[in-house]
Amino acid sequence: MKNSKSIKKCLFPAAGYGTRFLPATKAIPKEMLPVLTKPLLQYGVEEAIEAGMDTMAIVTGRGKRSIEDHFDVSYELEHQIKGTAKEHYLTEIRSVINRCTFSYTRQVEMKGLGHAILTGQTLIGDEPFAVVLADDLCDNDEKSVLTQMVEVYAKHPECCIVAIEEIPQEHTNKYGVISGELIEENLYKVNDMVEKPDPKDAPSNLAIIGRYILIPEIFEVIETTKPGKGGEIQITDALLTLAKEGKVLAYKFKGKRFDCGSVDGFVEATNYFYDLEKGKI
Repeated sequence: MKNSKSIKKCLFPAAGYGTRFLPATKAIPKEMLPVLTKPLLQYGVEEAIEAGMDTMAIVTGRGKRSIEDHFDVSYELEHQIKGTAKEHYLTEIRSVINRCTFSYTRQVEMKGLGHAILTGQTLIGDEPFAVVLADDLCDNDEKSVLTQMVEVYAKHPECCIVAIEEIPQEHTNKYGVISGELIEENLYKVNDMVEKPDPKDAPSNLAIIGRYILIPEIFEVIETTKPGKGGEIQITDALLTLAKEGKVLAYKFKGKRFDCGSVDGFVEATNYFYDLEKGKI
């Protein structure tokens, strides 16, 4: 039976250490690093809202309290700037807080993305949901990546959807990589997925990026998935199980994506959004 539920919940795994940005991330969550004046996580939340979601489920860890504080009212700050020329700086975040609800749970041990998603089950329940990795920052002039994926899911509600993009072959060891059959424009039925393969072993140059729509069945699969690459429970391995049942589609999205988990990608995103704001793009 097809699941006709709309996607209302978005899960944000945000418990990682962000070691590539040390020492900045020693006390500041990497998800709270700002591109211009807005933290990465807020970009992700706004993308989820645009795609019709109103419940944000965030998997955090030790040292991540600033995430909860950011998506909350700061009475002292609001009082100090009320009626001044600075009040408009809080307009965007006020809108976000008013348009959706936030819930949190902690990932006590870092055991991989699959484990982080499983940790979020208590917040998601038994329904389809989106997953956003905040350090993959995406932009599109028209529909956001998640909005595009929701539209794909509406046509294929029995399947998980993963976002993919073409990458240089020599970079496959940084990503989960898929191979599959092209069934529609930009849409593949996945038949194989490999986590961070060596370039010579990669089944293609189509890499999974940090946007997913998952069916609730994924939780049972993750529970029985053994640790893989790096001794971690990989979501790629869990999805491969469903792919073998014909339940995973890969969507080559329209838009730009910046790997803000790397310093180069973070600088590139900062320059891009600065130029966008100044009307240079």
